[in-house]
Amino acid sequence: MDMNSDELQVSSPGRICLVGEHQDYFGLAIIAAAINLRITISGKRRSDKTFVIDLPDIGEKEEFSGDQDIPYEKKRDYLKSAVNIHRRQGLELTGWDCLVRGTIPINAGASSSSALVVAWNKFLLEAAGDRRAGIPEEIAELGYLTEVAEFKEPGGKMDHYTSALGGAVWIQFDEPMKLTKLENPLQTFVLANSLEKKDTTGMLGFIKSHVLEGAARVREKIPGFSLKSPLSAEVLKEIDRLGPDDRRLLKGTLMTRDLTWAGAALFQTQPFDHRKFGALLSAQHDVLRDLLQISTPKIERIIRAALHAGAFGAKINGSGGGGCMFAYAPDDPEKVVVAVEKAGGQTFIVHIDEGVKREV
Repeated sequence: MDMNSDELQVSSPGRICLVGEHQDYFGLAIIAAAINLRITISGKRRSDKTFVIDLPDIGEKEEFSGDQDIPYEKKRDYLKSAVNIHRRQGLELTGWDCLVRGTIPINAGASSSSALVVAWNKFLLEAAGDRRAGIPEEIAELGYLTEVAEFKEPGGKMDHYTSALGGAVWIQFDEPMKLTKLENPLQTFVLANSLEKKDTTGMLGFIKSHVLEGAARVREKIPGFSLKSPLSAEVLKEIDRLGPDDRRLLKGTLMTRDLTWAGAALFQTQPFDHRKFGALLSAQHDVLRDLLQISTPKIERIIRAALHAGAFGAKINGSGGGGCMFAYAPDDPEKVVVAVEKAGGQTFIVHIDEGVKREV
């Protein structure tokens, strides 16, 4: 790390959640993977403490000083929140002229915002010559503080850790957190943006509140019940007595939890069974569609088209209500692309990629 460098470029990847959607903010396990669609931040050092940041992909430009606490002017003012957090922690900041470019679909469930905050925190640490620039876990935690904690939003840490670490990761959000980099036997995926806008924070807040309320009601009948309790006949009986939203969301959360553990076992079985992996993706999607109810008619059409074209499995990606899906297509991804595009999806052929990195 060279504080005297006048030029700097970093990048970080988007992610797909393989199994474990809507689990991280409950402290449950996920399996996710970084993909080769990335956010890149390049910059030239200034002689003052002003940040001038050009974001041509969204038609915006920001300018603010890093020598004082910066007021937020919008809901998710992530570039400013990262600078504020670093200032509070005593990081010495200088100004930069920056350009932010990306290939990740925006607001589509592929973690464009988390990739941005991971890259931005990496950039600030590298610029200051801070040792944490070389520690992905530290960058992930800073990303979570920047995007979620600072704005008191309901999300978890899956996206930040996946983008920072790269590869395929199995994360058990216990206390303490258990993080496993998985051997990566995965081949080609087709990611498709439905082009339907989604409400990430609204969806997360709705699911989180109903799951916690349902769990509390079950606990009144079964003392000691938690989201880590087995999905026994006794538990199912009490869940079935809940109101409609509490019932379906709590049941879906527990079924997703169990599918995630099945996924962890699959990754640890040799040789890796690509067909079983595809079936696992589709089983996760069934839960997300039928119980969490986060799919849409268009995404269902795209998934059917992908499976009919030979994909081994497919699921919605991210918080849902729109955004992206992905299909596992190791045999003939181009055929899947044609089918998905006919169904209205904007396609990307992707593979698993490395985490946040300095490029210049």
